[in-house]
Amino acid sequence: MPAPEDDKIEQPPKTGDAAGGETRVAPPDAMAGNDATFGLRRVTQSEIEEVCRRHLRFLKGKTGGGRANLSLTDLSHLDIAGQDLANAELNGARLFRTRLRGTKLACANLFAADLRDADLVGANLCRADLRGACLRGADLSEAQIMDADLRDGLMLKPGRSGELKAVTYENQATDGSRAQMRGANLSNSKMSNSFVVQTDLTDTILRNVKLMRADLSHSNLTGANLEGADLTDAIFTGAIFRGAILTAAVLNNTRFESADLSGAMFDLAALANAQTSGAKLPRSLESLDSELGQILAAHLAWIDSAGKSGRRADLSTVDLTGQNLAGVNLAAAELEGAILKGADLTGSILTMARLPFADLREAKLMGADLRGANLMRATLIHADLSQCRCGPVDLRGATIQQWPASLEHARLIGATIAGGDFHQALLIKANFGRAKLSDLDLGATDLRDADFTGAVMTNVKFDGADLRGVRGLGDDAGWSRDED
Repeated sequence: MPAPEDDKIEQPPKTGDAAGGETRVAPPDAMAGNDATFGLRRVTQSEIEEVCRRHLRFLKGKTGGGRANLSLTDLSHLDIAGQDLANAELNGARLFRTRLRGTKLACANLFAADLRDADLVGANLCRADLRGACLRGADLSEAQIMDADLRDGLMLKPGRSGELKAVTYENQATDGSRAQMRGANLSNSKMSNSFVVQTDLTDTILRNVKLMRADLSHSNLTGANLEGADLTDAIFTGAIFRGAILTAAVLNNTRFESADLSGAMFDLAALANAQTSGAKLPRSLESLDSELGQILAAHLAWIDSAGKSGRRADLSTVDLTGQNLAGVNLAAAELEGAILKGADLTGSILTMARLPFADLREAKLMGADLRGANLMRATLIHADLSQCRCGPVDLRGATIQQWPASLEHARLIGATIAGGDFHQALLIKANFGRAKLSDLDLGATDLRDADFTGAVMTNVKFDGADLRGVRGLGDDAGWSRDED
């Protein structure tokens, strides 16, 4: 039986592919009109539904199917949510404000497509060709965009006198400016020369991404993972990298002017190759007004006198790598964005301390008092929190009777927690991947959207915990929950 044929729409010919960029020429019958649509054929809702139905049969190898060929069509404002358009041809299509939530577009050809303000939440764009596409204002939150090509590209159309004119949507490079990409996965994608300014890339996965010469000025990359990414000549002026992972990234002539790199994890040797004028970077101990011992003594006096003498310790963004702080009283101290990699905090008192975005990789926190502490977006990869106290603080006489510890969005990958109390802790979207958890009380905790994938659990109690959206809790895991 012969394979189903594509629905016949003439394909724009290519005129070259230099350094990832490509120029394509629209056919003569697409030359009408002067705006960005340049005579695109309008598709109705009923027509797109029939195309999707035939395309699904094509993907399944059934008779009556036909590959979706929607190149140079106008699909604006249509509802294509949840449909399977993998391998579809959407070259130069207009998808302005189209609803594509959860749509499968893996390996689809979206060269020079207009996706402005499109709803692509949770869509699958793995290995899609998005060169020259306009994603301005699109919502790609939680989308899967691995191995996609978002490099620059250009569509040309024949003018009235036969000359070729560029078809653009405000920018010739791939334009993702002001887009929403929270939690999207762009691992191994090619984004060289792309234009992604003022974009929300919070918690995006950008491992091994090629971002050479890309412009991400003033974008928000809080919590983003750029491990192994090539950022050569990329522009991140004014961008926010709080808690981002930049280890093993190539930073040759990368522009971080006025960027916020507090709490970010990177290789200092690689950062020396970047431009960091005006950037917010970690502080060294030598840059402080006083020696660390004097700061800790003044803080203890501040605690003992209820603030009447001494001085509250402010060690925010200070590099305290490998420091011995065992048994030290740092209650209510300011440690936001501090680098405590490999530090010994055994038995330390960190009650009500502020440690958001702190780097606590491989830190020793055994028996530490973390009641009421703020560890939001802290990185605790391979840290040891065994026997630590991470419950609420009793605030007698206050409007709020109990102040819970917060580890929202915390990275606890590979961490060890043998015994301890996390009762009522806020653990929303915390990542416990491959963690070793035993004899642990997670009762009444807020674990919405937390990830326990690969975690090894023995006698872990979840009584009264909010487990909505939790991943990785298999039926055979060593955990229990009292439904009463």
